[in-house]
Amino acid sequence: MAMGMSDLIAGFINEMLREENGTAELQRSDLATRFNCVPSQINYVISTRFSPEHGYIVESRRGGGGYIRITRVRTDPEMLVMHTVNADRSTTAALISNLLDSGAIDGKTARLLLAATGDAALRPIEPAQRDRARASIFKQMLIKII
Repeated sequence: MAMGMSDLIAGFINEMLREENGTAELQRSDLATRFNCVPSQINYVISTRFSPEHGYIVESRRGGGGYIRITRVRTDPEMLVMHTVNADRSTTAALISNLLDSGAIDGKTARLLLAATGDAALRPIEPAQRDRARASIFKQMLIKII
């Protein structure tokens, strides 16, 4: 399967985070040059893959000496449970990914959580009520798992 530009950029940033013990400082223009893309592509990757829901803090300083600092945040399981109050599909998936990445759950448990909170499982529920049901299911499963 071919990797897209966003996957390559995210992979590079993740590797930097691993090498730098969870914090990476980078410059948008350097990354754009490295990957031969526009700086807005870098912004897109950072905003979609390195958001607080995914377990990151992103600090940015603009200007000539500007940088982006991305820090991987390890939250305790109780904090993750609190984040589920109104979890929508993308937030739930991001939280599950964060749990998996942090070692709080294994791959099988992550797949079960995704299946139980996915739209296919919630199809009998009215669309307007799915996020509340999803959050409730996810929260109860986390309480039992963690």
